[in-house]
Amino acid sequence: MSTKKDAEIDYRQLLETEKSSLTLQLAEIGYGETGSTQLSYDSNFADSSQVTAEKSETEALVSELRSALADVNEALSRLDKGTYGICQGCGLAISSPRLEAIPTVKYCIDCASVHKKR
Repeated sequence: MSTKKDAEIDYRQLLETEKSSLTLQLAEIGYGETGSTQLSYDSNFADSSQVTAEKSETEALVSELRSALADVNEALSRLDKGTYGICQGCGLAISSPRLEAIPTVKYCIDCASVHKKR
């Protein structure tokens, strides 16, 4: 039988693993959590539109990764405050299957559908 504390440890582990993965991905493409970059593009590269396209794709990816990282950090903060797994819309518990599928989720399924329509 699993206790609430066991569940928190499992979710914390899921979130910490995701945080490590996201941080590593950002580091691998040259971006840190704070926005620094070591990326360099050859200014003599023959196709400057190619460089522009690559920069644009990289910046979009970095934006997605940072957003996901912020969601993970928010979820970890909710765990620390004891509010993890509580819907921010209605205040009821979010189902365990939903939390397992999306550990950073903020809303129960009912509130999520209402929140998306806005």
